[in-house]
Parts: sequence; structure tokens; C-alpha cells
Amino acid sequence: MSAEHRNPSEQQRAEARREQILCAAATCFRDRGFHGASIAQISKAAGMSAGHIYHYFDNKESIIAAIVERDLEYLLTLGAELRAAEDTREALIEHVIEAVQKNLAPEEAGLKLEVMAEAARNPHVADIVRRADVVCRDSFAATLRGIRRANGLGDGGDAEIDSMIELIAAMFEGLMIRGIRNPGMDHAAVTRRFQAILRVVLSQPD
Repeated sequence: MSAEHRNPSEQQRAEARREQILCAAATCFRDRGFHGASIAQISKAAGMSAGHIYHYFDNKESIIAAIVERDLEYLLTLGAELRAAEDTREALIEHVIEAVQKNLAPEEAGLKLEVMAEAARNPHVADIVRRADVVCRDSFAATLRGIRRANGLGDGGDAEIDSMIELIAAMFEGLMIRGIRNPGMDHAAVTRRFQAILRVVLSQPD
């Protein structure tokens, strides 16, 4: 039965099973690596047969694609919420608290770094993460332009916006590596520094 013809309860069950598989796969990828994790191991972690997994996903690469898509949906929703806030700049700076903790979480960092490692050697996975990055950057660019307009800074040219995005992305993505290298870092102090730097970056004129 196609997704279009499922009734709501069947659709919800299918989505729950799909999420169950993604959570199990994320654990296996993080613990064993992309190549070390087999469909059999994922099926065991998910508590369902391998055939059931293949009903939802063609292979491990399609599972990675779904994990990347899930992360992208989160970021797009976050972007929309920030742009709808009364003060987008302050809302973004406040979100730094959650973002720092999220990127320092070992389970979050372990999975994302494993996906990036696979993207470095697998052109198909690289294409998946790069296409998602384009969409994410477009959303963040809209957020930054809105902040600049609201604070009388002008829209900023494409090159200016792109450089801001790359700087901020590098800061947060770098936390995943630093969290592994130095798990005892002072999260609160790092958060305060991130907020201070972000205030400067968001206040720069053209």
C-alpha cells in the first residue's frame, strides 16, 4: 500500500517504524562506523527483521540520506522560528545555549563526524550532505539578512553573507571535534564566548 493510500493510523505507525530504524542506525553508525555497521546489526538494534528495514530503506546510504534530511528539517524549522521571533538577533544569540550543548553532546558529535567521514570518501554521501548544506545555507542567509535589515545594517552582499555563514558554521561544527578532544571543557564559558562573538559578527556593517 502506497503512502498516499495509508490511513492516518497506518501512516503514523509507518513513521514510527522509520524513526525507530533511524535511531537504531544512528547508534550503530556511531558505535561501529558506517562500514562496520551491518543491516543485520541495525535490524537487531531496531528490534525488527532486515527485510522490514529494506521495506523502508534500500541500503545504508539511503539511511544516511534520511538522517541528514531529518537534521535539515530541524534546522529549517529552527530558522523559521527565529525569523518569526520579535527580535531575531536576540533569539539567535539565546539559541547559542542549546546549540553549544547539542554540538558538544558525544552522541551527536559521533554520528555527524561519522557521516562526514563517509562523505569524504563516498561521492554519493558527499552529494547528500552538500545538497542539504545548500538548502541550510539559503535558510540561514535569509535569517541573517532579516537581522541586518532590522538593525539598519543593510542586506549585505552575497559574499558578505556567505562569509558570515561559513564563520558561524565553522565555529559550531568545530565544537564537535573539540568536545571529543577536550570533554572537560567549561561549557558555560564557551557558550558565553560564542554569544559574544556572535553579537560582534551580527553587528558588523557592510
